[in-house]
Amino acid sequence: MLDESLLDSPEGLAEADQRGLLRGAAEAGARVRTAARHSAEAGINDLKPDGRPRAVLIAGPGAAATHTADLIGTLAGAGSPVTRLAPTGVAPAAGALRWELPGWVGSVDLLLIITPDGTEPGLSLLAEQAYRRGCSVVAVAPGRSPLADAVNGSHGLFVPMATAPYDQEEPFAASAPGVLWALLTPLLALLDRTGVLAAPPDALGKVADRLDRVAERCGPAIVTYSNPAKTLAAELADALPIVWTEGVSAGPAGRRFAAALAELSGTPAVVAELPEALAAHSALLAGPLAASADPDDFFRDRVEEPPALHARVVLLRDRPIGGLTAAPGARDLALSHDTPISELEPEEGGELETLAELIAITDFAAVYLALASRA
Repeated sequence: MLDESLLDSPEGLAEADQRGLLRGAAEAGARVRTAARHSAEAGINDLKPDGRPRAVLIAGPGAAATHTADLIGTLAGAGSPVTRLAPTGVAPAAGALRWELPGWVGSVDLLLIITPDGTEPGLSLLAEQAYRRGCSVVAVAPGRSPLADAVNGSHGLFVPMATAPYDQEEPFAASAPGVLWALLTPLLALLDRTGVLAAPPDALGKVADRLDRVAERCGPAIVTYSNPAKTLAAELADALPIVWTEGVSAGPAGRRFAAALAELSGTPAVVAELPEALAAHSALLAGPLAASADPDDFFRDRVEEPPALHARVVLLRDRPIGGLTAAPGARDLALSHDTPISELEPEEGGELETLAELIAITDFAAVYLALASRA
C-alpha cells in the first residue's frame, strides 16, 4: 500500500531512496549536458560522414537498450533504419549474454553499443565481429571498462558515459532516469551528424532546459497537490495502470513508463496507442478490473486486507496530428465503465522537448510510487 504521507516528506523520500533514483531524475538535465560535452570531446560534432548509413543496429543489455532503440526509431521517422539486436543466453547476466550481427551487415552499416556496465564479454566480441565485417562501431559505456578497450582496439569510436559519483554505490536499474539520458544523448548527437534524425546541439540544450523545468515542478520538495508526478503516483496506488498514448512522441514515453513501473515499483501495466487502444482494451475495462465491477466490500478489514485492484487509465498525449484526436472517445470509454483517468500533455516545443517532458514526469511518478510503496 502507498504511504501518501511519505510523498510530502522530502527527508523520508531521501532516506528511502537507496538507489539514487530521485537524484537521477532531478539531474537528468545535467546528464544531458555532460553527455553532450563528452560527445563533443570524443569528436562527434566534427564528424563528416560520407552519407547516411544503410542500417543502424543498437545492441546492449536490458531496458536501457530497448528504450533507446525505441526512442531513436521514433525520432528517425517513417522508414527508420534502426534495429535493436536482441541478446541470447541462459541468464540476464553480463557474462551470459551474446549478440550476433545479421549476415547482411557490412561497411555501409553502423553498430551502436550502449551499456551502463561495460563488462559484458558478449559486447566486446560483437565489436570485434563488426570490425571484421567492416561495420562502423560507436559505443557509449563507463570509461575504463573492458568494452572501451575492445572498441578502441577495433578502431571504433568510444564515448564515456556521463556518470555521477553515487552511480557506483548501488547497481544500476536499467530503467533509472539518469541511465537513459546518459546513454541516449551521445547517440542523438551522432545520428544528427549522420542524417538519421534531427538533434543539433541547440536542440539538446533545449532538452536539458526542459528537463530542468520538470525537475523544478516535480521535485521532492514540491507538495503533492501541485506536483504532477506525485499526484500521478498517488492516483496509481492499488491500481492497474492502463497507459494510452496519442501522438508519435507519446508512444515510446508510454512504453518506457510501463517498463519503469514494473521494474522500479513492481506495478504491472498495459500500454497501447490510440485509437487502437479503444478496441484492444474495451473488454478489459468492462471486465472484473473495472471500478464498477466489484465495489469495495463494506466488511473488508481495512488494515489487513488490501483493496481490490481496479484499472486506471493514464492518457499521455502529444500534439494531435492535423487536429484529429481520439482523446474524447478515450475519456468516454473510461468513464462509461466508471474507470478513473489521469492525463498528461507536454507544453509546446520541439519533438525532442515534448518527448523529454513526458518521459521526465512519468519517470518521477514511477520513482515516487516505488519509494512510497516500499516504506
